[in-house]
Amino acid sequence: MLVSILITFLVIILVLYLINMLPIDGRAKQIARIIVIIIGVVSLLKYVNVF
Repeated sequence: MLVSILITFLVIILVLYLINMLPIDGRAKQIARIIVIIIGVVSLLKYVNVF
């Protein structure tokens, strides 16, 4: 369980880094970051068996 949480956390960080590297508008980057963070939090909560 701990390994899967760590892998999920690392994937979230990697995706956020890649979003920062994209040449798109600042507003679109902010929306993409929020979506990635929400999906990441939901998946982490699934690993902790909250959902």
